[in-house]
Amino acid sequence: MGDKKSRPSGDALGREANIEMLKRERRANNAWHKLKRNKIAMAGLFVIVFMVLVAIFAPLLAPYPPNKVNPGQAYLPFGSPGHIFGTDDLGRDLLSRIIYGGRISLIVAVGATFVGATLGILLGLTAGYFGGWLDSLIMRIMDGMFSFPFILMAMILITVIGNGVLNVTFAIGIANVPSFARVVRGQVHIVKREEYCNAGKVIGVSNTRQLFCHILPNTMSQIIVYATLRVADAIISEAFLSFLGLGIALPTASWGSILKTGRECLTTAPHVATIGGVFILVTVLGFNLLGDGIRDIMDPKMKQ
Repeated sequence: MGDKKSRPSGDALGREANIEMLKRERRANNAWHKLKRNKIAMAGLFVIVFMVLVAIFAPLLAPYPPNKVNPGQAYLPFGSPGHIFGTDDLGRDLLSRIIYGGRISLIVAVGATFVGATLGILLGLTAGYFGGWLDSLIMRIMDGMFSFPFILMAMILITVIGNGVLNVTFAIGIANVPSFARVVRGQVHIVKREEYCNAGKVIGVSNTRQLFCHILPNTMSQIIVYATLRVADAIISEAFLSFLGLGIALPTASWGSILKTGRECLTTAPHVATIGGVFILVTVLGFNLLGDGIRDIMDPKMKQ
């Protein structure tokens, strides 16, 4: 009798098996496991993590100071002894400048996206939730900013406030505000009609709590996807502005300034511009692949 009582019943074993199965399904269906199953997105994540680690540990990885000049070794080709990527017009080691330039380019891109997302989210939440004349006023201002091409808006702002890392970050970020505001406003119009938002109004939840505790969390998936893609665009924008001489001023290393240096020697030393362009291409591709993967996870409608 004692043995029978100590044995788990068939129902108990069945419940334990069902609980374990539910746990496995929950683990398999969380965002990280879904992302791991997307090989293309994981390749993009690997590229981003690699570039971020290189930027963080730049002082340890760079063989030379990025601005160390050696005119006697100008335009050394790719694969030269002591200079794997060669040198530029002043004999500066291109590998070191690429490593330090990645730090500047990523800081500008992530910082600009953060600035644009923060301001755009606040404006989009306000316009979408309150509506009326406030919505019309905010969105007409955004439409006015949209009338300028993105890069032209950034160029105008940099012309006014000057170049440099902080100013370039701010200029690209402000140019990003209208797109973030429009995305968030559209999501707010959808979310605020849900039953839980209506129930919050009935029980007297304040507008601030409704916005930041109920509506904003339910729009974050779209914001994260869009922000990931905008980081890639910000890298290209920084490179373009620096290439034109409006972005990061020389001798500070950035991928755009390396492209500018290589423009003068495309026929005699094409490796200078090629190296910078390849790193921009790979990093932008990594962010786009990761953004597409996150979009597939967050938006079930994108799944086939």
